[in-house]
Amino acid sequence: MALKRMVLEIGMGTDIRGTDYTKAAVRALRDALWHNSLTIGAAVNQPVDAMQVEVLIGVPKPDQVDHAQVLAILPHGSGSVTVVEGGLEIPNDEGTATTVIANCCAIVRLDL
Repeated sequence: MALKRMVLEIGMGTDIRGTDYTKAAVRALRDALWHNSLTIGAAVNQPVDAMQVEVLIGVPKPDQVDHAQVLAILPHGSGSVTVVEGGLEIPNDEGTATTVIANCCAIVRLDL
């Protein structure tokens, strides 16, 4: 058998004032996942925990994202996280706070 890509989910998350890259990344993954209900596993006689999810996150400071907190969002299956430079930082006019935007994709694979 071989891993086959079954689903590509895309999301965006923000931390408005805290400049928290993990919070923005977690929200981006939630955005990608919480708009769907995947029934593909049942359609091919696979349990939901057979899903293997590859999470890709783009934020301005990748080293500041806690991978374990991002993976904790996955409701089923197993996963991996890769964080790369991307997203946006938007400082406020006073220069006292920054909004962080994270982009995310979740690639769901099944061994078929």
